[in-house]
Amino acid sequence: MPVWCCRCSLAGHFRNYGDTETEGEIYNSLVQYFGDNLGRKVKAMPLVEETSFLEDSSVTLPVVVIGNGPSGICLSYMLSGYRPYLSSEAVHPNTILQSKLQEARHLSLVDQDLEYLSEGLEGRSSNPVAVLFDTLLHPDADFGYDYPSVLHWKLEQHHYIPHLVLGKGPPGGAWHNMEGSMLTISFGNWMELPGLKFKDWVTSKRRNPKGDRVMPEEVARYYKHYVKVMGLQKNFRENTYITSVSRLYRDREEDGGQDAAIPAQHSQMEKSKFIKRNWEIRGYQRVADGSHVPFGLFAENVVLATGTLDSPARLEVEGEDFPFVFHSLPEFGAAVSKGKLRGQVDPVLIVGSGLTAADAVLCAYNNNIPVIHVFRRRVTDPSLIFKQLPKKLYPEYHKVYHMMCTQSYSADLDLLSDYTSFPEHHVLSFKSDMKCILQSVSGLKKIFKLSAAVVLIGSHPNLSFLKEHGCYLGHDSGHPITCKGNPVAIDPYTYECVQEAHLFALGPLVGDNFVRFLKGGALGVTHCLATRQKKKHLFVERGGGDGVA
Repeated sequence: MPVWCCRCSLAGHFRNYGDTETEGEIYNSLVQYFGDNLGRKVKAMPLVEETSFLEDSSVTLPVVVIGNGPSGICLSYMLSGYRPYLSSEAVHPNTILQSKLQEARHLSLVDQDLEYLSEGLEGRSSNPVAVLFDTLLHPDADFGYDYPSVLHWKLEQHHYIPHLVLGKGPPGGAWHNMEGSMLTISFGNWMELPGLKFKDWVTSKRRNPKGDRVMPEEVARYYKHYVKVMGLQKNFRENTYITSVSRLYRDREEDGGQDAAIPAQHSQMEKSKFIKRNWEIRGYQRVADGSHVPFGLFAENVVLATGTLDSPARLEVEGEDFPFVFHSLPEFGAAVSKGKLRGQVDPVLIVGSGLTAADAVLCAYNNNIPVIHVFRRRVTDPSLIFKQLPKKLYPEYHKVYHMMCTQSYSADLDLLSDYTSFPEHHVLSFKSDMKCILQSVSGLKKIFKLSAAVVLIGSHPNLSFLKEHGCYLGHDSGHPITCKGNPVAIDPYTYECVQEAHLFALGPLVGDNFVRFLKGGALGVTHCLATRQKKKHLFVERGGGDGVA
């Protein structure tokens, strides 16, 4: 019997399904059931109504994805049965990789040895599958080439794995909330997802396409359209907010015992008496009238694809809550666009050495607002993001980096009229009279009067629905998860969390901030789940089980 199983005790509506009923059919049945029975009760259909479902029964889905940005969308595409194959005419510029691909060109990439294919490849991601997938989709992109992808995609519906993708807003995630005036860091074709060329889509939408860089709102619309045109809508639920994701356990001593959540405060010795079962996902869905409808789901696997933009990182210094201190680029951009900072003699303080801070520098610079730019690193630090960006592709960011290097503060000189950098400095405090105190690495302190301050030193994901706010999943379990400093620790080829089986993480949570690299996570997860599915099928066919997960 097939592996994936949905169970429900309501009038026997769901049952163990045989070879004549595919995973897709049983899932469509599930969706139809929810639509028929719950759609009449609220204007927007809840996922599962807690009062009727959670107490009486369970519906166990193979996969629930938390987050509907590009990571979650791409994963849904592949879980829906789309498979990448080497194109018949394709020749990859990396001859070693091309040779490896030729060895099993009859197999989809999902069915190949990703570790073998990734071996020896180098790129701008620390995750090898991300580098592999990127070089197949965009060969030699970092050298400025625009070679076509060596992959083509086939829809193989028998590979469909039932899943739900849960998001707070429409498909596209945080892209719907980004500042409208900014250009994206990536070129348009690097923002695209498999099967729908961004360039073709944007050409059909723009009257006068200019350049290859695109606006965030265009990217957001593309992702929303992508879900529709690829037929993925049935897998997506909007306006959903997750409140808890926890493991269910079953007592080892009770045959056929009931699954139950074991509180986090129970000792490991107590928990050892129980067998880990599925995940329980609880939350609520905001419906059309503004009310909240609670829901509960059970899943064999959970994928974290939340991104890391939920909570801006703070300096945690005195005076950081004064109203002249901003913590996001949209806030600062709004102040600039309203003319609040134009004509100010006092400079704007920008804290941070990443691309968002560079965007703020450009925003101020282009509006003739003087800048004090403070960052902890040396300008020669090899880990600075500017070192990873080709100059001819990103001239504006290299302009900022050039100013960081050549217009640094000197005790012998006053602040420069347009921009002054303060490498190896940090903010000690902000004062109510709009002054700030900076301190150098050697301990020297300086005081400056400001017109505003913008703190752009990264952000943290909101993983409050996990135990310990997800900290235990990181490389350093004593600190919050961050994209650069403390990403989720994963198996590099399956993206499964090192600390938690059947829990996966994608995108910025594992250090992949660029869309071009996060697609590799979808490949890794799909490869892992498909491999396990095959093994379970084989086990069942040999009489090793009843096929119930």
